Amino acid sequence: MDEVKTPEVEQEEQALVAADNVVPMTGFWTNTDAIKASYKIANLLCKSSLVPQAYKGNPVDCMIAMEMTQRTNFPLLMVMQNLYIIQGKPSWSGQFCTAVVNASGRFSPLEFVQLTNEDGSLKGYYAQATRLATGKLCTGSPVTWDMVKDEGWYSKSGSKWKTMPDLMFHYRAAAFFVREHCPDLLCGLQTAEEVQDVKGYEQPKETVTISI
Repeated sequence: MDEVKTPEVEQEEQALVAADNVVPMTGFWTNTDAIKASYKIANLLCKSSLVPQAYKGNPVDCMIAMEMTQRTNFPLLMVMQNLYIIQGKPSWSGQFCTAVVNASGRFSPLEFVQLTNEDGSLKGYYAQATRLATGKLCTGSPVTWDMVKDEGWYSKSGSKWKTMPDLMFHYRAAAFFVREHCPDLLCGLQTAEEVQDVKGYEQPKETVTISI
């Protein structure tokens, strides 16, 4: 039996399709008609139950995500699910680097190679993949514990390097690979982990309860 879609769901799906096919990026922010059309779509998107929480009720950020969709040619929901504002900077999520390499069609799936010290302890990781056009194995710069500690990433308040080091190594190694071999895929943006390692993690805002 075919699923019956409510008018609200149909409207949300139409908004997503329209956003993925919004006016080309050339002159986007100086084209009044393009801005009006995009803002209308963004107003629908920010009311959708399908978009991540950060975009709900926020048409301006929806427009920025739509712009990034045009710039990267990635589906809008993929961009929204992986684009965050960290310390006031738009940043990609860590797993996005791996996802874009694997989806680019330029490389074999990204692999993470573990480096060990002479005593068998973990030294670090680097990422590698084969460039499909040439068959050449491409490797990214290694990320090591010495680098993590010397750069001060480990000592940052709230650092994830203390609680999930393997995952952080993968995120950073993937980011290094992309910056060295296909930087255009990130459109000049850093990853969330890169921003947090440098600027620190935002602390949760304290909630004060006043009894009357």
